[in-house]
Amino acid sequence: MTRILVIDDEPDVTSLVAVALEHDDGKKVVSQCNDAASAIGRIAADAPDVVILDIAMPRLEGFAILEELRREGNQVPVILLTAKGLEQDKVRGLELGADDYVTKPFSTKELAARVEAVLRRYRASDRASRSKVFEHDGLRVDFATRDVTVDGQPIRLTPTEYELLAHLVSNRDRVLEHRALLAKVWGPEYADEVHYLKVYIGRLRAKLEGDQQRPRYIETVRGVGYRFPASH
Repeated sequence: MTRILVIDDEPDVTSLVAVALEHDDGKKVVSQCNDAASAIGRIAADAPDVVILDIAMPRLEGFAILEELRREGNQVPVILLTAKGLEQDKVRGLELGADDYVTKPFSTKELAARVEAVLRRYRASDRASRSKVFEHDGLRVDFATRDVTVDGQPIRLTPTEYELLAHLVSNRDRVLEHRALLAKVWGPEYADEVHYLKVYIGRLRAKLEGDQQRPRYIETVRGVGYRFPASH
């Protein structure tokens, strides 16, 4: 069974989500949390497979909860609930480490589909067992353990960040188009979500590159996509 924790200060919202997801395929168990202040503790206690987190809560906003989670190294998949039209909130959420977002008001079918897409990415990452090790210009990627280091220093990546990097290095010196990268890493239903890719490329560069203006590892091919270069 897939364990899902819904965090929203409105009980009507969490109840609606719980009923909808538990009846979606009969394979989900949904817990509800209506107190933002206790959210971190609930996530630690419940150990959910996915967290659905509302941004706009009065006592403690969802961004603060997400930021604390990632600071502690908790990489549980997080789907944010955002207000309609607030693009800056969506981008900020992705930059803080959210895996996806759903705009209010949302259909429960859309939410269920987003949950499945996020789980699919994480399960694919868990199944990855490539035996080789990739090394280039100080970057080392161990495909068996999914450990990444730069100049000997360990780099902590989320599963989605890792999958993006792994796909880039596995196609070294090939230009990977935006839509192809999105479809491969996020899923075919995300092929038009170019901002996801831009945010995640930015996050990877922030973690891997000493000088993001002169990247060693991820080159931008303007208007087309990205490439991991064979040499400089």
